[in-house]
Order: sequence, then structure tokens, then C-alpha cells
Amino acid sequence: MNSKEFSYLRNKLNKTQKQMAQLLGISIKAIHSYEQGWRTIPAHAERQVFFLVSNMKEAKRVRKPCWIIKRCPSERKKQCPAWEFQSGKLCWFICGTLCNGVDHKNWKEKMEACRSCEVFTYLLKTINGE
Repeated sequence: MNSKEFSYLRNKLNKTQKQMAQLLGISIKAIHSYEQGWRTIPAHAERQVFFLVSNMKEAKRVRKPCWIIKRCPSERKKQCPAWEFQSGKLCWFICGTLCNGVDHKNWKEKMEACRSCEVFTYLLKTINGE
């Protein structure tokens, strides 16, 4: 997540910098630094921002679970945490999912894959009003 995306999503959440700092449990100075591009946005903050955005009214439109969209074979579903916890609409939030049969090593690697996945891009499109 870059500074522009962070700022954009904060505004979509209709939060001031101070309110966003409270939501994320960080200082307002950190929010300033993220939005100015002075500091890299840490994985925990990025993850929480996307989670909050995913729970906005327009983002809650009817969506199919990831295993249906991705047509996951039964063997893969049974090993995937998204299936185990019946969280196919939040698969991008859960580390250890088996997207395309691959378990990503860390959040950064996972988000690189998610940004090209139709499950996650659908979320971003609904937020952007597309």
C-alpha cells in the first residue's frame, strides 16, 4: 500500500487522521508519515485498513466465496484456512491461504498475489464505485 492509497482509503472510511490513528492503535504522527510517504505503511496497518474498508456498506454486496470464484479443487479447499473458517470473502485477509496452490511466505508476498486476484480486485472496485 502506498501513501496515496492509504490516504484515499482513510477518506473513503470518512475518518480524520486522528480517528484513523485511534482505529489503528498508532500515533497521529505515524498517520502523517504514511500519508506523506516518509514511512512505509506496515503490514498490520495495511491489513487493518483493508479489513475496515471491506466492511463498508458498498463493499458488503453479495459476493461469492473465493473457492467458487477460483474453482478450487476439493483437495486444495480442505487444506486452505479460508475454507476451514468459511471466510471466502476475506481470503485476502488470511495468511496461509492456498491461492493458486501456493502458500505465500509473508503478507507482502500475499498482497502481491491478491492485487491481481479477482476476489480482492472486486473489493477495490466496489469501494471505488465501479
